[in-house]
Amino acid sequence: MVLLAAAVCTKAGKAIVSRQFVEMTRTRIEGLLAAFPKLMNTGKQHTFVETESVRYVYQPMEKLYMVLITTKNSNILEDLETLRLFSRVIPEYCRALEENEISEHCFDLIFAFDEIVALGYRENVNLAQIRTFTEMDSHEEKVFRAVRETQEREAKAEMRRKAKELQQARRDAERQGKKAPGFGGFGSSAVSGGSTAAMITETIIETDKPKVAPAPARPSGPSKALKLGAKGKEVDNFVDKLKSEGETIMSSNMGKRASEATKVHAPPINMESVHMKIEEKITLTCGRDGGLQNMELHGMIMLRISDDKFGRIRLHVENEDKKGVQLQTHPNVDKKLFTAESLIGLKNPEKSFPVNSDVGVLKWRLQTTEESFIPLTINCWPSESGNGCDVNIEYELQEDNLELNDVVITIPLPSGVGAPVIGEIDGEYRHDSRRNTLEWCLPVIDAKNKSGSLEFSIPGQPNDFFPVQVSFISKKNYCNIQVTKVTQVDGNSPVRFSTETTFLVDKYEIL
Repeated sequence: MVLLAAAVCTKAGKAIVSRQFVEMTRTRIEGLLAAFPKLMNTGKQHTFVETESVRYVYQPMEKLYMVLITTKNSNILEDLETLRLFSRVIPEYCRALEENEISEHCFDLIFAFDEIVALGYRENVNLAQIRTFTEMDSHEEKVFRAVRETQEREAKAEMRRKAKELQQARRDAERQGKKAPGFGGFGSSAVSGGSTAAMITETIIETDKPKVAPAPARPSGPSKALKLGAKGKEVDNFVDKLKSEGETIMSSNMGKRASEATKVHAPPINMESVHMKIEEKITLTCGRDGGLQNMELHGMIMLRISDDKFGRIRLHVENEDKKGVQLQTHPNVDKKLFTAESLIGLKNPEKSFPVNSDVGVLKWRLQTTEESFIPLTINCWPSESGNGCDVNIEYELQEDNLELNDVVITIPLPSGVGAPVIGEIDGEYRHDSRRNTLEWCLPVIDAKNKSGSLEFSIPGQPNDFFPVQVSFISKKNYCNIQVTKVTQVDGNSPVRFSTETTFLVDKYEIL
């Protein structure tokens, strides 16, 4: 089999996304796709057409075509099997088989296409493997991000220190009756530059103060300094207009929570000189009729030491997991010591852990299809009625030791049918008219509130309400792996430490 190209095109032969697996110019592929609709004979049930040079193998998808362009000596049976896999990949990334949706996710589709075919030949992969390969995490990327965040924090601390020095110099000059030094200006503009710099430094410093301090006296008269909040009224008017259109508006704090869930949801932690961050991420896919298709969980303990006198330490790990997780230590960690005594320490006890950087010392992985391991089960029952569909959806917490916070269950809705009519509901809901989704919001799900239900009615078909997506955050990890004690290598004396635990959702879907 030699596959020349895979493309999604319109009925008229316009290419929306195309991936060529051999050398081919853009003019050539556009010409082949433009000629494709003219070759099809109406009234026949064939799924392929041929020309003198190539063969088109295609499958209709509503208003679009999934087209494979192959050589004429290619095996048609293998081509049809490959075509079916391509057709199953597209709904994985696109919720609607429409031109704008395909264009929006074109790069996701191209990456998935590359997993199916390499250099014109079919790879032996299935849909689950394609999803795993395209979403694969990189440990090196996580380490790089951790180092970059550390550098940014240190740069901000240095910036604040410099700002305090500039402010102190200005105050000393005013106290002695001298002119404030001009920072960043030349000639006659030095004083105004110094005034602006002083105002900016005060703004930086005051943002760190939790208490409201009285504003310093300002000289009267016009000022060319930046004026914060001058456009507040215009922003409020714009927000009011969006609300009148049915858009759900979140405050800036809510927006930060959506993008940086781990930082906002977790309360401020008193970080000791030895700090550990235990993080778990879950990827789960269930069928709408029951059955766990795949569940994968990745966890890691990140160690951060801010005082070099605590560099030579050992971590006492307590593993109460009974689900069969696979543990893996860092290459520099003594694996025999960990296996025998559940202690994390360096192979060379004379060496120290790195200071002021996040180091992953232990990671674990759990992959299963056992339904009893699902932390939160979701049961969605859409049933057709005379006016459309009555949808009953319920949740149940299976892991009683977990406490899930800020749970959002997102149900897709048919487009152009208006808002759903809510019957009974535990918790709150939000209707996003632009994205055509209903968000069921529950602040806490725990052993005292382990089940709940939602009922609503809306015109549509049962298939319109899938896939259901779930997101949450928890301060308790799933796999019961904790650090109970930290001791010095010399003398075995205990060391004070702090721990931050987070359990997050990477992907949680009911298909």
